[in-house]
Amino acid sequence: MSQASAQTIPDASKVMMGATLAWVAVLIYASSNSIVSLLAEIGSENRVMGRNVITYCNLLFVGSLMSMVPMIMMFWRDWSWDNLRALTRGHWVILTLSAFFSSALTPGLFFYALEHTTVTNVVLMGRIEPPLFLLAAWVILREEFEPWSFAAGLVALGGAVLMILMNNDGTEFMLGKGEIGALLATLSYIASTLIARTGLRGIPMGIFAIYRTAVGTTFYFFLAIYLFGADHFRDVFHPVVWQWVWIYALIVVIGGQFAWALGLKYARSGDVSLATSFSPLAAILIAMVLLGEDPGPGLIPGGAIILLAVGIGQYGRMRRRHREDCATRKQAQERALEHEGEVNFKGA
Repeated sequence: MSQASAQTIPDASKVMMGATLAWVAVLIYASSNSIVSLLAEIGSENRVMGRNVITYCNLLFVGSLMSMVPMIMMFWRDWSWDNLRALTRGHWVILTLSAFFSSALTPGLFFYALEHTTVTNVVLMGRIEPPLFLLAAWVILREEFEPWSFAAGLVALGGAVLMILMNNDGTEFMLGKGEIGALLATLSYIASTLIARTGLRGIPMGIFAIYRTAVGTTFYFFLAIYLFGADHFRDVFHPVVWQWVWIYALIVVIGGQFAWALGLKYARSGDVSLATSFSPLAAILIAMVLLGEDPGPGLIPGGAIILLAVGIGQYGRMRRRHREDCATRKQAQERALEHEGEVNFKGA
């Protein structure tokens, strides 16, 4: 009896490790925009023949190629003949669409946004994603609507709007190229997520991840050549690019992916959701440290509202968990009463 009970109790050290790695992954991903901008600044200060070879396009292209290495190491077993033969033509169409949106269009738009505005503005404009995604999942996918999460997303969006307005001294906020790029990137991300949730159920994770990255990188390569010319990637194999892009690949791509995968494996869902809730504030603070960006006078009031949104979201999750636990206990009691009625002899 004690042995069975011991098997059902999770290893506290693994849970703690998972929670720690989830926080590490969130901080890494929150720093990704700042790291990309910092590397582009380094390239601008160390030009080769007058050119900045560490461009956003080169970073995205080379970083995506490097990300294939840990993916293949982790998921190569999923590429079995049986798994591939089980995929239908519709699966491949959905995979290709997902690759275009998630690995080509979305990161391309985010990098375009970073090239034309600050990391802080990119992060703030992205606050439209949580409530909009919940609404889209409810309307399009017919998923359960979560009012507390939706309210938290709206409150966080309000905090972002307040920060933007205060940083512009109450003047009218003008959408520049960078802000529009960030909005379009957010919409593209929502579309890619909806496509994945709609059509990729049942597809092995390894096939999805590797195919998406490989095909999406190919899409991005030819799209950039079409938009910017055949010589746009002429410096992609320059030693300076590969000298610095390893920082992005090791920290963001490889470190972030492994920390996130292990965090999801061992951490409780509540720990993961709590860590991800702080991602926007972490991104802004990291931009202050790495890039010296000034978030302006709206940081404290806007940040306080975003923290309030985190609290609302956590409260909603606790309410939902309590409701699910009560439902589970009620079902268990009903089953116990059913079994009680089926037994004739009561021992008395």
